[in-house]
Amino acid sequence: MTYAMISRNIKLFFKDKGMLFTSLVTPCILLVLYATFLKNIYDDSFRSAIPEGFSIPDTLIEATVGGELISSLLAVCCVTVAFCANFLSVQDKVSGAVQDFLITPLKKYVLPTSYYIASFLSTLIICFLALIACLCYLSFVGWYLSPQDVAFLSLDIVLLTLFGTALSSIINVFLTTQGQISAVETIISAGYGFLCGAYMPISNFSSSLQTALSFLPSTYGTSLVRNHALRGVFEQMEQEGIPLALIQGIKESIDCRLFFQDQEVTLSNMYLFVGITVTLLILLYIGIYVLREKKRK
Repeated sequence: MTYAMISRNIKLFFKDKGMLFTSLVTPCILLVLYATFLKNIYDDSFRSAIPEGFSIPDTLIEATVGGELISSLLAVCCVTVAFCANFLSVQDKVSGAVQDFLITPLKKYVLPTSYYIASFLSTLIICFLALIACLCYLSFVGWYLSPQDVAFLSLDIVLLTLFGTALSSIINVFLTTQGQISAVETIISAGYGFLCGAYMPISNFSSSLQTALSFLPSTYGTSLVRNHALRGVFEQMEQEGIPLALIQGIKESIDCRLFFQDQEVTLSNMYLFVGITVTLLILLYIGIYVLREKKRK
C-alpha cells in the first residue's frame, strides 16, 4: 500500500502542469540568470581580488566562476524544488483527499511516509536533470571535473534533497490553504539562496551574520557542492604554479573554506553536520505526525 501511495503521489506531481513547470523552470531560469548576469559580477569580483603581480589564466577564471555558479544553482534547487514537490501534501488537504485517506484502512504511517518518499524521488529527478544541464554548461566554460568529483556532486544532491524534503515536510504539515502554499513558496524562493550563501558568498557578510549562518546546515550543504564542483580547478591552479596562499584565499572568498568558532570545518564534518540535521528533521517530522494522531484519537 505504501508503494501504491508513493506511485500515486509521483504521478500526480508530474501530471500537475503547474507544479511540474515551476519545478523545472526554476533550475533553467537560475542557470540562465547566473550565466547572463551574475557571471559577469562574479568574474569582475574574482579578477579584482587577485593581487597585483599575480596572473591566473582566463580558462581557470572561467572554470572557477562556472563552478561557483552551478554549485549555487544546485544548492538552491535541492531545497526549492523539494518544497514544490511536497506541496502535494497540502493540496490533498485543500481538496479533502486526506480526509478520504484517513477513513480507509490505511496504516497510519503510510500517508506521511508516502508523501516524504514521493517528494524526495520527484525532487531528485528534477535535481539530477539540473545537474546534467550544469555539467553541460561546465563542459562549455571549462571542464576540470574527475569522475570522482561528479560522484560526490551526486552524493551532495542526494543529501541536500533529503534535507530539503525533510524541511518542507515539517513546514507543510502546518499549511492548509492554497494561499499559505503561495506565501511559503515565495519566501523560500526569495530568501533561501541568501541564507545558504548561494547568491552571495557568506564571506561577504558581516562577521555577526557569518557567525549566525555558521549554525545553519544549508551553509555547509552549499559549501560541499562548491568544493566538489571546484576541486579540479584548484588542483589545476596548483599545477600552474599559483601560490598556495592565493588559492586558499580564493577558497575562503567563495566559501570553499568555512570556519566555526575560528576553526576550519573539514568536508567530513560538513557531511556529519548536514547528515545529523537531516536525521533530526526526519525524526521531528515523524514525531509531529505521532502527536497529531494521538490528538485526533
